[in-house]
Amino acid sequence: MLKIAFSPIYKYQLPEGHRFPMIKYELIPEQLLYEGTVAEDNFFHPELLDEATLLLTHEATYWEKLKTLSLTPKEIRAIGFPLSEVLVRRGRYIARGTIECALFAMQYGVAMNVAGGTHHSFTYKGEGFCLLNDIAIAANYLLHQKLVQKILIIDLDVHQGNGTAQIFKDEPRVFTFSMHGEHNYPLRKEQSDLDIGLPDGITDKPYLAQLEHTLPRLIDLHQPDFIFYLSGVDVLATDKLGRLGLSMEGTKQRDYYVLALCKKNKIPVAVSMGGGYSSRIADIVEAHANTFRVTQALFF
Repeated sequence: MLKIAFSPIYKYQLPEGHRFPMIKYELIPEQLLYEGTVAEDNFFHPELLDEATLLLTHEATYWEKLKTLSLTPKEIRAIGFPLSEVLVRRGRYIARGTIECALFAMQYGVAMNVAGGTHHSFTYKGEGFCLLNDIAIAANYLLHQKLVQKILIIDLDVHQGNGTAQIFKDEPRVFTFSMHGEHNYPLRKEQSDLDIGLPDGITDKPYLAQLEHTLPRLIDLHQPDFIFYLSGVDVLATDKLGRLGLSMEGTKQRDYYVLALCKKNKIPVAVSMGGGYSSRIADIVEAHANTFRVTQALFF
């Protein structure tokens, strides 16, 4: 059964001017249920992430600032959201959701988080709408519990996974792969184990050719026994922040290729949604819904 992490707190409403990126967390489950792609029993409500697990990834001083809402105005501006207790709790539920997805993926082959992909969060700071790095937290949890030995993180969001790269720069058991817009945020990029910077406006065919040339070789080289996939839909040509040129169908083919490769190689995969900022919310929801549709069709 496809297990999907979702909690009402994912729908947390930000003050006016910040709501648009958050609407999708309410609409994606509604769309999937309405069309019959999933049923209510596919969804599970994650627990709240405990501090000990959080501190396997994030520095205690940073966590203390989050917990006490004592980030500086400059640090809050870097994150991009007004800081609040609810927002911090939301981040903890999302991160725990990705951990539970990883555990379900080991049982069913795949599991998905409606939110997550908060790859701009470093060990010691947040930025780019990211407080806590859910994939890094889940990866460190699996390693700490000795449930896996090697992890591959496939980050196909349009923005480089700079926080994830920083977190795992000295961790040989985790291979970080980021394929992103070369000229997009962040201006100063970290060094992943493999970075592929793409030119502005790249379309479906060359994008997919690059992915198909790269990913099988990475799997053969690294031999991971677990994969985290960040399936951001800000690669769409319609995305306000993306600068790439993928179509809706090309983005769906991307997801199919990654997930089919995981299945072929019998590697469990946990999927986090990542970014999406098209002008029409319907385009964002449709692109994310395709990831769930593809997963359901491939695995179940």
